[in-house]
Parts: sequence; C-alpha cells; structure tokens
Amino acid sequence: MIQRIAPSILSADFARLGEEVNAVVAAGADLIHFDVMDNHYVPNLTIGPLVCEAIRPHVQVPIDVHLMVKPVDRIIPDFARAGADIISFHPEASEHIDRTIGLIKDSGCRAGLVFNPATPLHYLDHTLDKLDLVLIMSVNPGFGGQSFIPGALAKISEVRRRIAASGREVWLEVDGGVKVDNIAAIASAGADTFVAGSAIFGQKDYKAVIAAMRGKLAPA
Repeated sequence: MIQRIAPSILSADFARLGEEVNAVVAAGADLIHFDVMDNHYVPNLTIGPLVCEAIRPHVQVPIDVHLMVKPVDRIIPDFARAGADIISFHPEASEHIDRTIGLIKDSGCRAGLVFNPATPLHYLDHTLDKLDLVLIMSVNPGFGGQSFIPGALAKISEVRRRIAASGREVWLEVDGGVKVDNIAAIASAGADTFVAGSAIFGQKDYKAVIAAMRGKLAPA
C-alpha cells in the first residue's frame, strides 16, 4: 500500500506561504492539503481559490483541496481552475451528493467525500463506486491543533473494509491530530494518506518530522 503524507497549510506561516509549501515539498511531502473554511458550515474562515492559484506554480505535487463550505457546488469549478488536483466535500454541504461528485470530475479533478466524527458512513452505500478518496475527520472540523478522537480508528477500519470489498483504488485519508506518536496506529486501522498540520508546520525541522512519520509507517 502506498502511503502519503499531506501537510496542511492551515498551520503554515501565511506571511511566507510560497516558501512554506516549497519547504514541505523539499522535506518529502507527497501532497499539499488545502483547508477551505467558510465561517458558515464550520466556525472559521480561511482561504479561497486565489491562494490555491498563487501556490500552484510553487509545487509539482498534487494539491488536495478539502472544502468545508456550504453550499459547495458553486466554488468547485473555481478551485479546479485554480489548480486543485483533488477536491473533497462533506455530504451535509450538498443537496445532491452524486451531482456534486460528478461536478468535481467534470471539472477535471479527483473526487473525495469527507466524514465528520458523527457523520454516518451510509453515504458510501451509493457513492463509493464513484469516489477517488474518502477522508475521515478525526477531529471536528473548523480549527487546527485539535487532539485525535480515538473513535475514528474503528471508522477508518470500516472504510478500509468497504474499499477492499469494492476492489477499487480509493485513497483513505485521515485528518485531525495526526502526529508521529499515533500515525502507526492510524495506518494499522487502514489509512494510507495522512494530513498533518501543526505536527509539521509547528516544528523547526520539517524534513525530520516527515522522516519520523515515515519511520513509524514503515512497520505498519
């Protein structure tokens, strides 16, 4: 199983954002995770397509956009044009989930569906055959620096079982409180893509942190 580390720029120094994304890619990041919050679906306001467009020339790795906005459809084409490679959204933010998945794909991006800690997995019953990524939130969305919710591990395991049964190549991403000391347990539950914000950007040596994470993943 290919394992990927996706630093979340939510925790980066926005006064030096271009330098920050260059630094984490040079340190070994596989993706750049881009958190979009609207102060409506979640209680915080972050960044939009213009920032995505600004960092696109700085990185060759995929930009993984997580939309925490409602309604969601209006903004999807803007992020696709801005250079997103993957766009994920929450089922609660869409009136027609299948249509939103189709919109993402028609815009030229891979599509992901995001599950909050209390969001049931039944949304996968009719969508997993169309998804490229499932993102399990291991904190409640809205703010960086929160602690991992242990109950997410059972949810990750169940999604891994469903993906295996589908026979499809679907990434299983986890976001929220991912750190060096718990990444192995998260991988053992079935995750293959790991979003880390303050655990990377909050440290002095990005390369050392990413290497330590990979070291924990190796035996997992």
